[in-house]
Amino acid sequence: MEKNLKKVWHFIWEDNSIWSWIVNIILAFILIKFVVYPFLGLVLITSHPVVAVVSGSMEHNGMELEQWWEKNKDWYLKNGIDKAAFEQFSLKNGFNKGDIMILVGKDGRNIKIGDVIVFVEGGKDPIIHRVVKKAERKGTIYFQTKGDNNRDSIKTSQLDETNIAETEVIGKAAFRVPLLGYIKIGFVEILKLAGIQ
Repeated sequence: MEKNLKKVWHFIWEDNSIWSWIVNIILAFILIKFVVYPFLGLVLITSHPVVAVVSGSMEHNGMELEQWWEKNKDWYLKNGIDKAAFEQFSLKNGFNKGDIMILVGKDGRNIKIGDVIVFVEGGKDPIIHRVVKKAERKGTIYFQTKGDNNRDSIKTSQLDETNIAETEVIGKAAFRVPLLGYIKIGFVEILKLAGIQ
């Protein structure tokens, strides 16, 4: 038995064959998916502690905040958010497709206007946008969100981000890791091409 364990150990950690690499990738995936990810979710109090940004709805298109504000200020001023308030918002310079976001908690009382949240509205794919309004009705907190790069809050038959209940919130963005999300985006695209997803 000990001899077999030593062979396995050598195969995983010291062998440089393609099969050893494949086994290492599979083991890393299993470890991250079933140990690290759930542990992070427990610590950060969210079911999705790490998400990849898959759209450009929060991009500022390379503009500095001053230039971006001049181009987009009308909507925010009309909705009671001035430049001084926006400058205090988390992730005030937006973020890009392909970034990874680390999420924390989802308690509606701890989410304020200007925070960036991830939510699932109507069982669709998660969306990451900025909170622009917050209200409480009948003991439940509701949010309105808007992508910084969008002209308005989306309200269609598929998505209504003007009335997001706190129960639909997955978490609040706390930290950004640039570009690392392209690994996930690429993997998902490969699965789509292969007809697996």
